[in-house]
Amino acid sequence: MRRLVLSALFVLGPSLLLIPQEYKVYQNYDFVPGDRIIFEDDFRGDTDGEFPAHWSLLSGQAVVNKLAGSPVFALTEGNYVKVEPRIKGKDYLSDPFTVEFDFFLKADSSGSFITFLSAGDDEKLVCFGSEVHTEGLEHELSAAVPGDAEHFKDTWHHAALAFKENQMKCYIDQYRVLVIPDVGFQPKSVRFGGIGIPEAPLIFKNVRIASGGGMNLLDKLTKEGRIVTHGILFDVNQSTIKPQSMGTISEIVQLLKSNPELKLEIGGHTDSDGDAARNLTLSQARADAVKQLLAAQGIEASRLTTKGYGATKPLDSNATPEGKANNRRVEFTKI
Repeated sequence: MRRLVLSALFVLGPSLLLIPQEYKVYQNYDFVPGDRIIFEDDFRGDTDGEFPAHWSLLSGQAVVNKLAGSPVFALTEGNYVKVEPRIKGKDYLSDPFTVEFDFFLKADSSGSFITFLSAGDDEKLVCFGSEVHTEGLEHELSAAVPGDAEHFKDTWHHAALAFKENQMKCYIDQYRVLVIPDVGFQPKSVRFGGIGIPEAPLIFKNVRIASGGGMNLLDKLTKEGRIVTHGILFDVNQSTIKPQSMGTISEIVQLLKSNPELKLEIGGHTDSDGDAARNLTLSQARADAVKQLLAAQGIEASRLTTKGYGATKPLDSNATPEGKANNRRVEFTKI
């Protein structure tokens, strides 16, 4: 039903296209993920009741479970329970980088944290819940998400963090909650954890760590001939655009409005999982959905063409989760 409503909003014609409310609330969202994904896990490949294959347990107890039919990583016991992604090399974070994940804050949960390690295993904490606060930095900082903290609980939320040139920006849902202008150290790796109890475990999914980013889009288009984006996200096997994609969408809108003669092909790309014909159809539907959303923000549809490539033009290996994540993308090519 939700997709039918969105389609109805998009078929009114170029001059009458409406932006659905779920995208409107993200209109000022400026988070854009890094250019290359170095780790991604949605836990769909793991067995319910087991520890996930792409993680290491450092302390406490943790397990993959189902929540409303979806696999999640639940940190169940420990003060503190800590886990870390299995990524080759100890110092895999560079400047700039981004971290994203979805978290479910149960009513009795104390919230969660991600731990950044710098030289000498020095730990710095950035904690996400109904607020964002830091521990271990020279200045302890905190800021709350707008609204009632109680209504924030027992629902899913999207967390995002961007580090660039000693500055860190922290987001929850559509809000940029906290900016740390002078981090004071170079993060090298990341862990997840907090206080876990069986009645209120720390629950998260859809973890993504990416490196790079920040190049001017017009420069990228000129130098590389295309803009490769991993920030336009879709529900699994669907063409519904997630609202947290608006940071990337807004950048493309600004590029097109600033360069009125520019015309772009929107290319949809998938990984190799599933049927090849189905992937071609899905990638075309995703490219069409991007065009519709751009048109809803005032871009003339005649300036945009779409093509679904399926898995025919991989950027990376389809043998690893992060390789598949790099292959799932939307590209913009000058016509």
